[in-house]
Amino acid sequence: ECAIWLNTGIAHYYSAHYGDAVACFEKAIELAGDAENTRSLRELALNNIALCALHLGDTGRGLSAIRQALADLKPPENASEMLARVHLENNYARLLLEIGLTDLARERAQIARDFAARSRSARAAVAAAIAEGLTDIQAGQADIGLTRLKRALERARSDMHGTLHDALAALIKGYEMAGQPDAALVYLRELKRLHQDGREAQVLMHHAQYLARIDAELDAAANATLELHQSSLRGQLSERDLMRARVGMLEQQSVAAELHDDTTGEHCYRVGRLASLLARAYGVDDHTCFLIDLAARMHDIGKLTVPDAILLKPGRLSPEERAIMETHTTAGADLLAKSNIPQMYVAEEIARHHHERYDGTGYPMRLKGSMIPLSARIAALADVFDALTHARPYKHAWTIDEALAEIAALRGKQFDPELTDLFLALVPRLQHEHGNLDAYLAEEAQNSPFIRARRKLAAALKKDVNDLFDARR
Repeated sequence: ECAIWLNTGIAHYYSAHYGDAVACFEKAIELAGDAENTRSLRELALNNIALCALHLGDTGRGLSAIRQALADLKPPENASEMLARVHLENNYARLLLEIGLTDLARERAQIARDFAARSRSARAAVAAAIAEGLTDIQAGQADIGLTRLKRALERARSDMHGTLHDALAALIKGYEMAGQPDAALVYLRELKRLHQDGREAQVLMHHAQYLARIDAELDAAANATLELHQSSLRGQLSERDLMRARVGMLEQQSVAAELHDDTTGEHCYRVGRLASLLARAYGVDDHTCFLIDLAARMHDIGKLTVPDAILLKPGRLSPEERAIMETHTTAGADLLAKSNIPQMYVAEEIARHHHERYDGTGYPMRLKGSMIPLSARIAALADVFDALTHARPYKHAWTIDEALAEIAALRGKQFDPELTDLFLALVPRLQHEHGNLDAYLAEEAQNSPFIRARRKLAAALKKDVNDLFDARR
């Protein structure tokens, strides 16, 4: 019965019903009592209360729960117990950061790291990285801390769906602490989506009968909490005009993305505009759509590191050439990660994952389904459509109808089914409303001074890459 209450509490936690989760964990503690055979369940319930307290902003309650757990704690003897200890130390460190005790938080983060190393558990490594990353940011090392948190998120995306919630929440917190609320908003959107998935998958799977009795007010309360958080983040942002002042910096990198095989320089702008329109059709807020427009322009910037002999090859690539071509995703993400512009991480995410496939057969990480970031799933549709409908040195242009038929055939295989349905309706509507779809999607490109300078820029950026490749051959 104690375990059932714990599972119910965890289901509530993943649905963002933190208050109800705490009530379930308290019931589990009451049932566990002081018996030795329920000690691990009692510790888990206390640790989960501390985690919920973090989300509720109830630091005192969280610290009290952690200290109760520590008072009854024994040295961990196996990997499972070490993982539990890492989670406990992670929560302890984050609660200490809430009250400004950075040095103590660093001590607990170090303990978490040590146990994570001993456990050899990937989940433990992610939890320890979260504690360290947040501590680094609080200590004034935002670049190091955000890098840790982003790596933890990438690791959680690849094979630890249960850890994804905490990794996302930590990155949102990290961006807030670093004074970058616009980046935090992007991941808050994804966290809200994850909460919805949690209600559909976790609660329905394990507690279908109980879910049927959950009052609609529970979901309203959860959404109200997240909306309040979102409003708070937006309140920290300057006007959009301030952000537009940075567009020039972004465009200098984005127009370089297709220097080799796009004679107009408009491909990246069309992809950005179309991705933002698809995001809006999906229900994404205006500010995030704006970020996706800018970020999706840079999806192929990593091609700057790929030799033209491979990029422009008319025939099928050899396995070795294919391997080099596929590095443009990680290379592009790495290039964008070096920027100090907070919006650039959205571009980094798109650059890294826009060749993932919904069925898990894409690259570079073989992510599957909703594990692929939403922004990348959106950009992938826009990119493939634009590539199909325009001529390249190695292919002819398809008609819009042919491209849409191909995308429809790849629904659920390469592309997100829900997004595909929206896309197949969006493109004909845009074509009907604006006539010349290319001209409409590429309006921003007409205002870019970098389009005019792109050939000179191409020569400067690609010379070393091509020379090195030729020398190796």
